[in-house]
Amino acid sequence: MLRWIRQQLGFDPPHQSETRTVYVANRFPQHGHYVPQRFADNRIISSKYTIWNFVPKNLFEQFRRIANFYFLIIFLVQLMIDTPTSPVTSGLPLFFVITVTAIKQGYEDWLRHKADNEVNGAPVFVVRSGSLVQTRSKNIRVGDIVRVAKDETFPVDLVLLSSDRPDGTCHITTASLDGETNLKTHYSVAETAVCQSVSQLEALQAVVECQQPEADLYRFVGRITVTQHGEEIVRPLGPENLLLRGARLKNTKEIFGVAVYTGMESKMALNYKCKSQKRSAVEKSMNTFLIIYLGILLFEAILSTILKYAWQAEDKWDEPFYNQKTEQEKNSSPILKFISDFLAFLVLYNFIIPISLYVTVEMQKFLGSFFIGWDLDLYHEESDQKAQVNTSDLNEELGQVEYVFTDKTGTLTENEMHFRECSINGTKYREVNGKLVPEGMSDDTPDGSTPHLIGDEVLFLKAVSLCHTVQISYDQPDCLVGGGDPFAHANGFSSSHMEYYASSPDEKALVEAAKRIGVAFIGSSGDTMEIKTFGKPERYKLLHVLEFDANRRRMSVILQTPSGGTVLFTKGAESAILPFATGGEIEKTRLHVDEFALKGLRTLVVACRHFSPEEYIDVDRRLNAARTALQQREERLQETFSYIERDLQLLGATGVEDKLQDKVQETIEALRLAGIKVWVLTGDKHETAVSVSLSCGHFHRTMNILELLQQRSDNECAEQLRILARRIKEDHVIQHGLVVDGASLSLALREHEKLFMEVCKNCSAVLCCRMAPLQKAKVVRLLKTSPEKPITLAIGDGANDVSMIQEAHVGIGIMGKEGRQAVRNSDYAIARFKFLAKLLLVHGHFYYIRIATLVQYFFYKNVCFITPQFLYQFFCLFSQQTLYDSVYLTLYNICFTSLPILVYSLFEQLVHPHVLQNKPGLYRDISKNSLLSFRTFLYWTLLGFCHAFVFFFGSYILMGEDTTLMGNGQMFGNWTFGTLVFTVMVITVTLKLALETHFWTWMNHFVTWGSIAFYFIFSLFYGGIIWPFLHTQDMYFVFVQLLSSGSAWFAIIIIVITCLFPDVVKKIFYRHLQPTSTQKSQSLSTPQTQALSCVESLCCYQHGQSGCSRLAHLLEQMTGQCQGSANNCHSSSRGNRSWSDTENFYSNDRSILTLSPIEATHC
Repeated sequence: MLRWIRQQLGFDPPHQSETRTVYVANRFPQHGHYVPQRFADNRIISSKYTIWNFVPKNLFEQFRRIANFYFLIIFLVQLMIDTPTSPVTSGLPLFFVITVTAIKQGYEDWLRHKADNEVNGAPVFVVRSGSLVQTRSKNIRVGDIVRVAKDETFPVDLVLLSSDRPDGTCHITTASLDGETNLKTHYSVAETAVCQSVSQLEALQAVVECQQPEADLYRFVGRITVTQHGEEIVRPLGPENLLLRGARLKNTKEIFGVAVYTGMESKMALNYKCKSQKRSAVEKSMNTFLIIYLGILLFEAILSTILKYAWQAEDKWDEPFYNQKTEQEKNSSPILKFISDFLAFLVLYNFIIPISLYVTVEMQKFLGSFFIGWDLDLYHEESDQKAQVNTSDLNEELGQVEYVFTDKTGTLTENEMHFRECSINGTKYREVNGKLVPEGMSDDTPDGSTPHLIGDEVLFLKAVSLCHTVQISYDQPDCLVGGGDPFAHANGFSSSHMEYYASSPDEKALVEAAKRIGVAFIGSSGDTMEIKTFGKPERYKLLHVLEFDANRRRMSVILQTPSGGTVLFTKGAESAILPFATGGEIEKTRLHVDEFALKGLRTLVVACRHFSPEEYIDVDRRLNAARTALQQREERLQETFSYIERDLQLLGATGVEDKLQDKVQETIEALRLAGIKVWVLTGDKHETAVSVSLSCGHFHRTMNILELLQQRSDNECAEQLRILARRIKEDHVIQHGLVVDGASLSLALREHEKLFMEVCKNCSAVLCCRMAPLQKAKVVRLLKTSPEKPITLAIGDGANDVSMIQEAHVGIGIMGKEGRQAVRNSDYAIARFKFLAKLLLVHGHFYYIRIATLVQYFFYKNVCFITPQFLYQFFCLFSQQTLYDSVYLTLYNICFTSLPILVYSLFEQLVHPHVLQNKPGLYRDISKNSLLSFRTFLYWTLLGFCHAFVFFFGSYILMGEDTTLMGNGQMFGNWTFGTLVFTVMVITVTLKLALETHFWTWMNHFVTWGSIAFYFIFSLFYGGIIWPFLHTQDMYFVFVQLLSSGSAWFAIIIIVITCLFPDVVKKIFYRHLQPTSTQKSQSLSTPQTQALSCVESLCCYQHGQSGCSRLAHLLEQMTGQCQGSANNCHSSSRGNRSWSDTENFYSNDRSILTLSPIEATHC
């Protein structure tokens, strides 16, 4: 119980030992004093709070905010000393703010808990007490034997014990971990591979010793000790024996494995970064502004206290006849009295710090986040997925992004390869309807009959069908199980019965293409491979496989043909094959490969070599000697492979398209125009990554590609970086792109961070390949912490992207095919990469301008509110008399002025969404937190002080000379003066926001005029009735008297106009003489008559109509021909709006953000 509580609070002690001992099936030794090791349970936790720590942890986070902490201090001061205002005036708003924020953050964390519970509650099968028991994923313990079936993901890190295959192997994909979609083969040791039933596993006596958990996905060191017939057999364990949590079982019916790392100790979880509280740039600016206002408050309080004592230096003011001091006051300490007065002034002026700012911001973020989920442009119909918001605290950060870090596999691509073209013996072919058609010829074969292929073409297709490590899975699960002929089904196979699984997506695409053309790979059994050449079966004996490696960049197979000959088929990158080719159309093929690459296709070159019997004997001897060598095995194998893979006969080349997601190129281009730099971080191979970067527009064809690859030492890396920096400086015209691999990156970040950053910042695009998950996070952190402190965004779809997503300022998960880890740990989740453009350029733009105005308006209206209180002290001997009634003090920020700014911050649109999408450059106008610069902040603050002086002295001029303003000759009193100032202030600050509002909806009208009306109605009721629960009622009949004076009405109108008229003039002046890009674009989205908004809201464009022809509609409406347009509206479908291909993207814009406030009937 104690350990569980410690786990909940995050204090679980780390493991003391460097290794862990796992007893298979938890069969602990019965003798001796064995103390079992303690391991983590199998729960995955992505949430921030638990039921135990929510209150203290949330309160701690909230009181880290300056305003909340400050108001807590003020509240405590009001409780302890006699102050001019009631503690309720500070305590109630503070309690409201803390409660609302806690509810919002608790709800968001509850959603994370819910997602975690889905994962932790997933059903799994474990072997316990001699039978297969179904339990929940979270209940798996280290040492349990777990059964995983085909296409299921591994719930823990397992050491493979056995599979349904006789050799104990299984195939898995790790796309959600490292982004690679290729099929990987994992092995069990021979002693456990025979245990294929539950009873055999139950009888298994084995112990696994391995290292403690670490984050490296590709490293695992351990050993397994199996006891058979009293004898202990020790076998080594490596990464090929470990099945990682998050990987998926493929092409294998079932496996059994022993759990070695569980829950947050699994390699997948260790690659997650610790969750930290992300804070937006706007919130940091708010904290800075609050500190400045705190300084203003302290200055006002100190000045008032000093002036009070200066004034009271005269006896007649120190103790006037109407306010005699008590004995206690006469005997009290002057220092304590000074401190008490200072604190009283602090309480009196404390409303200059707007506590309701935080709660309004929280509500704006929470309510505003629903717009992302409701936006139909971010809805993916095929997968029925809408965008989701996991953290609404960062909405405005979407409008400040300067760097986008994106994964490749599953984020930019669809994980689908398609064969497009090939070159055979110097002739280019393309696939048309399952036939190879030479370039320049059309498919004119009648009746779909198979075209006649000559020997070279058939040999090429055979090489493609045989030179691979493809596995086949059949719909009938038992067709390869049992003692029957594994090819018994071959004569009647159909494509629906078999599925290829390949070690690389290219291999799968090529084998499938060869099958469509007529040379089909049927399957392999042991050392036999069978193909069907235009319906005729052929069996080849597989003699040797020369595996692919990064140095050779090719793979080969040596086969015995049906006629008894021996042939080597090899395929690989052109740089790895063409130099070793001695026959075939080498130059023509080289040209074709370059053409394929320019089209963005992934290229492979295919060649062969025929061996005489004597040559093969020599090759076989060399291979066996190298493979059984105990010393320098890898070097000897490389030498042997090089000896074999020479004197090649070139057969041809292939071009495979890695299918990009829809509109990736346009999205990257839009981001680039918006001033956002895009970095691609992938675990994929260098060639693959560069090819995709070219095809998706990340790298341009005209771009000078710089490479930092395969650096072996710090000095070598530094020298290469200096060379690259020199090349960039020498050539200012051409854009540069940088390609760097994981190993070189580690060296660059270790010693030469500054130099590396200098090179990167001068490159338009950067591509990092062969990246480990934590390396991705390091790159993001490097940019984040650079001197410029840019705002970063990371986007990915797999568990390998989680650390990067958590490290960036904004993390976005793609709801792809590789699990939900990225989505669960992200701030936002979208279904496709193309949605990123609208998320940033439209939603980010809107959120930022809304919250920037909200923050500055709040400071402005609180300066307006409290400055008259400060000025009033000069007229009341600094007696700490309040200018406003305490009810007005409490309700000013909560009721009278809160709703207009909240509605503004939810609906304001400076520019129409279509214009923002079609003009990405407008995003630059709001970059680098420009709307919250110190200059803008100073403008709003000074404006607040100016308006406050006008409020106070305008009212004072009216009433200061004892003027009789009542019909019966009576004069106004103290509370009437304060109420007049307050009335003018409420009207002015509300109308000031109305001047700032560009996009009016019925709700804006309702809350703007409704707030003013509510203030008047409330004041009439509050001052017109004697309330029995109030101790004193200073405001009784005050407001009614004020409104009964014509002079007061005149003063209100004059003061409001005096405040706002200069503002109107300034706006007109700047808009016409120095318009910003945004203001110029507003003319495209809101014409004078707003008729366009009407048409937009009704979606009444004819199918395929260009955006340019909107002007025609506008002119028709302005000239009174609106009726025809309205008829068109009714005749067209209201739900579908179509744009022509001339517009960039988002052909089906149905966002609720584009709805106009004007009703159809007005049109």
